[in-house]
Amino acid sequence: MKPQKLIDEEAAWSAVMARDRTADGTFVTGVLTTGIYCRPSCAARHPRRENVRFFASGAEAAEAGLRACLRCRPDEVTREAAALDRVYRLLEQAETPPSLDELAAAAGYSPHHFHRLFKRATGVTPAEYARGKRAQTMTTSLETNGRVTDAIYDAGYSGPGRFYADAKQRLGMTPSAWRDGGRGETIRWATAETDLGTMLVAATDKGICRLSFDEGEAELRRRFPMATIEQGGAAMADLVRRTVAAVNAPEKPHDLPLDVRGTAFQQAVWRELQRIPPGETRTYAQIAAAVGKPGAVRAAGSANGANNVAVLIPCHRVIRTGGALGGYAYGLERKEKLLAREGSR
Repeated sequence: MKPQKLIDEEAAWSAVMARDRTADGTFVTGVLTTGIYCRPSCAARHPRRENVRFFASGAEAAEAGLRACLRCRPDEVTREAAALDRVYRLLEQAETPPSLDELAAAAGYSPHHFHRLFKRATGVTPAEYARGKRAQTMTTSLETNGRVTDAIYDAGYSGPGRFYADAKQRLGMTPSAWRDGGRGETIRWATAETDLGTMLVAATDKGICRLSFDEGEAELRRRFPMATIEQGGAAMADLVRRTVAAVNAPEKPHDLPLDVRGTAFQQAVWRELQRIPPGETRTYAQIAAAVGKPGAVRAAGSANGANNVAVLIPCHRVIRTGGALGGYAYGLERKEKLLAREGSR
C-alpha cells in the first residue's frame, strides 16, 4: 500500500481560510458533514475546523467516501496550473533563460498577468527562478565536477562571462573557490562582546558571510577548509563596531553589507524575513504562504534555520502558531531577549 503523504494541517487550514489558489493541487479539503471534498481555494462558505479532514489527493478523499465538489471541481487541472507546468518544463529544458515575453506566450497570458501569476505561485519572479535553477545546477556541478569549464555548460550558460558574473554575485567568491571549499579566498573574522554574548563576525571582500554566537575560528575552517582564514584586526574594526551596534539595537535598520547565498526558495524566505517590522512576528506557516508555498512550512523552517547572518536577517521574528518561540540556533534565551528588545514579547 502506498504511504499517505504527510500534510501540515496548520498550513493547510491557513491556505483554506485564505482561499489560496497556490495551494490548489497540493491537497484537498474534505468536509465530513457534507460529504464533499474541495480545492483549498473553493469559494464556498468555509466549514467549521472540527468538520474538516485534509487529503493528499482527490483519490484519497474518494476512498474515504467523499465526493468531489461541483463548484470548484477539485479533480480538474486548472488553466493556471497547466500554464505553470508548461513554463516549468520550458525553464528546465531551455539552454538559455527565456524572456518574460516568451514565457508569457507559452503560458497563454499577457506578460504582466503572467508575471503576477508566477510570483504568486513560486514566491519569486521568473527571472529570479531561472537564476536560482542555474545557480543550483552550478553549485552541484562545482561540487562534483573537477572542471569549472564543464560546470559552465552544465548550468546552461552560453559562455564563461555570464557564468562568472553570476557566480561572483551569488556565491561571494569565484566558482573554483566555492568548489574547493574557499580555495584562494580570504575570510577575515573577529569576535566582540554584545548584549547577547560573544559574537563571531566573518566577512569576505563582498560583505558579512557569517554572524553567529558561541563560535570561533574552528567553525569557519570547517565551513571553508581551503580558504585563508585570518583575524581581521584593525581592518575590520569599523565593520565590527557597526555590527555590534546592529546586534545591540535589533529594532533599528542597518546598512551592513552582506554576502549570503542560497537557493531561490531560501532567498525568498530571507527577503520575507527582512520585511517583518521590528516589534512584530510571523509564524512559519505565514512565511511559507508569503513566499507562495503554503504547504512548505517545514521547508520554510529549514530556510529560516539556514540563515548565516543572525539578527541582520531577523530569523528570530518567526515563531510557532499559538505564540511558542519555536527553535533558534543560538538558544531560546537569546531569541526571547531579541524579541523583548524589539517590543514583541
